[in-house]
Amino acid sequence: MERYIVSGGKALFGDVEISGMKNAALPIVVASILTGEKCVIENLPSISDVRKSLDILAAMGAEVNYKGNNSVEIDSKDVKGGISPYDLVSKMRGSTYLIGAELARFGRAKVGWPGGCDFGVRPIDQHIKGFEALGAKVTMDTENGYIYADAPNGLHGNSVYFDVVSVGATINVMIAAVLAKGKTVIDNAAREPHIVDLANFFNTCGAKITGAGTSVIKIQGVEKLHGCNYTIIPDMIEAGTFMAAVAATGGKVNIKNIIPKHMESVSAKLEEMGMKIEEFDDSITIEKVKPLKKIQIKTLPYPGFPTDMHPQLTAVLCTAEGMSTVTEGVWENRFRYVEELRKMGAEIEVEGVSARVNGVPTLRGAEVKAVDLRGGAAMIIAGLAAKGTTEITNIMSIERGYDDIVGKLTALGADIRKIEE
Repeated sequence: MERYIVSGGKALFGDVEISGMKNAALPIVVASILTGEKCVIENLPSISDVRKSLDILAAMGAEVNYKGNNSVEIDSKDVKGGISPYDLVSKMRGSTYLIGAELARFGRAKVGWPGGCDFGVRPIDQHIKGFEALGAKVTMDTENGYIYADAPNGLHGNSVYFDVVSVGATINVMIAAVLAKGKTVIDNAAREPHIVDLANFFNTCGAKITGAGTSVIKIQGVEKLHGCNYTIIPDMIEAGTFMAAVAATGGKVNIKNIIPKHMESVSAKLEEMGMKIEEFDDSITIEKVKPLKKIQIKTLPYPGFPTDMHPQLTAVLCTAEGMSTVTEGVWENRFRYVEELRKMGAEIEVEGVSARVNGVPTLRGAEVKAVDLRGGAAMIIAGLAAKGTTEITNIMSIERGYDDIVGKLTALGADIRKIEE
């Protein structure tokens, strides 16, 4: 069993380089199979979810060649649909994108039920609504755990209106529609930076997509896509996690290789807490100059405060002065990590989708569990701020989304190490 050992109380200083965005890398890797040609994807984060997605494509017949830690060439000429390995697909939420990709390339799809972090009910009804609008029939084999989709007459462009803003559904319908006949209009689309990145990737391959980053995306289907070289955007959530770590521990860190505009909602809340932040063209410097103040946070779809930063900021608020409130506006059941923070002396009360966080003078080290990816990041942040030693188990949840987090934190002066038992 692997675990992280964190000895808290050390401020962070220095520079940290942010890796490519997990949430952009996964759909772009899957979408590359629509070209049937070679794609070179650069600035890929070296994380387990990306490695699994590449293993899935290889099992489907793609030729995958790693070009260093952060670049890979995918030749999807010989990819076959309906044969993705169930044991890999069932461990990743991003495997849902295979449905749209197989539909677009082969006219039918067979994909195992996806896995990923458990935030309660995470339905794919909006995905299905989009596929059906494009002419596909979708069925669920709940007994064996498979999703089937079939478009016997091909996919055809149509208007798709999402009842709720869904990042996954927006991505999946974009993937399905890019080779469909005619024009598709996605209304009430998600606006996240990785939606824009996927559109940019597709357009580099010859697609015709406009409006990504707004609530209305228009896709004019094309007959064929071609391979390309493409660089993934930086990971705003990784950057935000390091910003939160500095807020919790103190110090001054220059966070490099980022797009500061993507960080605006996180930066605004940290400045409200009392952090000093300077923005540059592709970096942010964050410094703790005074004690942290209480704030209120409500997570919302982009450009609102990201749900994927909620646990990390809650960990920081555990040591802020006064009573803060955190309200989750995207996923139910996201507060499972709170029980782990309580083991460290945090004073948090959860009621429905809101939590009241009463700051304490200091957290104390304890043995805690990473209940999911971002909850695990919150445990690291709390451990860095705590007095004594914190042991974090189930770290595979963390390594699904953070590229060499131990090495990067150690370079900033943190006392954190990974051990195997």
